[in-house]
Amino acid sequence: MKTLYWIARAFARSTFSATGGGIEVIGSDKRIHQGGAIIAANHTSYLDPPIVASAYETPVAFLARKTLFRKFGAWLYPRLNAFPIDRDHADLQSMKSLLKKLKHGERVLMFPEGTRSENGELTSAKAGIGMMVAKSGVPVQPIRILGAYEAFPKGGRFRPQKIQVRIGDPVVFDPADLKEKSREAYQRIADQLMSAIAALGDDDPA
Repeated sequence: MKTLYWIARAFARSTFSATGGGIEVIGSDKRIHQGGAIIAANHTSYLDPPIVASAYETPVAFLARKTLFRKFGAWLYPRLNAFPIDRDHADLQSMKSLLKKLKHGERVLMFPEGTRSENGELTSAKAGIGMMVAKSGVPVQPIRILGAYEAFPKGGRFRPQKIQVRIGDPVVFDPADLKEKSREAYQRIADQLMSAIAALGDDDPA
């Protein structure tokens, strides 16, 4: 079932190399390739999922809008390692599926901001990812994607651009926040994660 995923990943890598100078991965030695983990990245472009897939050597699962899983999409997206989520309503089944994937050792890409940035700048994180961090108990790896907004912004056209992916060390959260079951605690976790992503935008990503 993962065959199409690897074909799509290879196509994405070759396309980025041919049109925009490829993808540069900084901190590749920090990548989590085994065991369940949340990969948390900033979100500025439709290109972000294939960029992250291209930066990792083992499969990464993606969340996609539930409305995409219709007709041909119902066949296609699962084979691209994507699974549905309802962004407009509390979707308990999607949350259970996400937690199941993490507990079964998969790496799942999540965007703390929830949706793409309108101007390429970082926006506030949603409390939902904080809840997933607390409930899953898996490592959380921050990633900063640079160049994706310039290459393909929301509502814009594709323009060849070199992409840089900066990978950080797993975030260490306050144990008290991880134990506290409240929206306030989940928001603190989300904010801390967003700060870790922001820090990867410094001139010296190391």
